[in-house]
Amino acid sequence: MPLAVYVLGLAIFAQGTSELMLAGLLPELAADLGVSIPGAGLLISAFALGMLVGAPVLAVVTLRWPRRTALLVFLAIFALTHVVAALTPSYGVLFATRVVGAFVYAGFWAVAATTAIGLTELKGKAMGIVAGGLTVATIVGLPAGTVIGQHLGWRAAFWAVAAMSALVMIGVFATIPRQVSGAVPRIKHELRAMANPRLWLSYATTALTTGATLATFSYLAPLLTDVTGLPAAWVPGVLALYGVGSLVGITIGGRTSDTRPFPTLYAGAVALVVISVAIALFAGVPLLAVPLVVLLGGFGFAINPALNTRVFAEAGAAPTLATATNFSAFNVGITAGPWLGGLAIGAGLGYRSVAWLGAALALAALATVAVAARTAARTRVALVTGR
Repeated sequence: MPLAVYVLGLAIFAQGTSELMLAGLLPELAADLGVSIPGAGLLISAFALGMLVGAPVLAVVTLRWPRRTALLVFLAIFALTHVVAALTPSYGVLFATRVVGAFVYAGFWAVAATTAIGLTELKGKAMGIVAGGLTVATIVGLPAGTVIGQHLGWRAAFWAVAAMSALVMIGVFATIPRQVSGAVPRIKHELRAMANPRLWLSYATTALTTGATLATFSYLAPLLTDVTGLPAAWVPGVLALYGVGSLVGITIGGRTSDTRPFPTLYAGAVALVVISVAIALFAGVPLLAVPLVVLLGGFGFAINPALNTRVFAEAGAAPTLATATNFSAFNVGITAGPWLGGLAIGAGLGYRSVAWLGAALALAALATVAVAARTAARTRVALVTGR
């Protein structure tokens, strides 16, 4: 695997740490800026908004740029937003830096994905390494950012992310070719590829599987304390185990997605249904609930490389906009899963309801995989027979 792919994974780790660390810094942010905890929490929503829009927009804007140039520009702006955030006393300015930072982070994701896939034939493994940077950020970056923020102030955490981003720029400049091999992308080819209905079926699978995982994951802390009965002090450890399961899952999924994409998708979707139902039924049994949380992370992330490789396969020679839109589909799931889970809890259905919701979303995802597999089989038969 080219060194550049690992550098891209490291860049995702640096930026992903910023995406995640605010969850552990809300009290410090709220106290320093003179806003409420929910007001500080809107900074997380601001980041999600920027990510949702940024990938397809920047993929088109920078389509003809050399990929190394685009990656360096995105990283430079990302680092600058964190410098401004660390210096500002204004909540409004901080909010704006979160939107802009997330916007270019999404663009980086989109270009990094097509760059990594263009550097090797092992596309699923490459995507597993790049996306694995976010998984490592969950295990290492989130707690590290929280510790830094608690001991040195939340601004120190922002300085740390800015420094990491600047250092990664050196690696990107040194390892990424100015132009990755392949045809020069053209906007009309990219838009023509987006007319493929199989692409949109893949996007539906991405959004549904992501939503299925996040519907349960977003409410794991209260589920573990109120239903499972674990002490609050144990929750970070269980979440760390979830992160370990995610890392193992995305590593295995990265190895199977190139040669067996549909079996990987089937296995992931079926497992999410079964695990979600099991969590709903056995959340009150600690000896079962904790392993099920680990399996949720493992299978929830194992499916991700296959989601990306399917989109790349359907996009053909015009992958940039298609891959960027798939990143937006991930963020649709990231946004919709917790929102639907919150509605279920708010309706008085209890914390177990989020797992039932996750099972329903995973079942819908399984249906999209079945339709996509059948469509792909028919296409192969038509190519062989000439019909």
